Amino acid sequence: MMRKAIVKYNNLVAGVISEEDNGEYQFVYDKDYVNNHPRLFITFQMPVSIQTYRSNTLFPFFDGLIPEGWLLDIAADSWKINKNDRMGLLLSCCQNAIGAVSVHPINIANAK
Repeated sequence: MMRKAIVKYNNLVAGVISEEDNGEYQFVYDKDYVNNHPRLFITFQMPVSIQTYRSNTLFPFFDGLIPEGWLLDIAADSWKINKNDRMGLLLSCCQNAIGAVSVHPINIANAK
């Protein structure tokens, strides 16, 4: 089951992050964002580009948005999410993240 989310930078749609069925993570910037905000990268490791970024683990920047310590315990218990399910935690905990970047789940079942 693929999981996807819209990534916003200062409330602008910056791109989409996904976890593919094979476990690969992908991030791609939105085309309008690339054209209109070519210097507003979300992290130095992922400059604004039309390329798709790929990784076998959740990108470190996004992993860093997930709560840690006692806050992670509360989040994992509240939403019944395994602490190792990094994409699940990202989707559940990072809609109102501190800072410029937020992550907003896309419901794949309803998007068809």
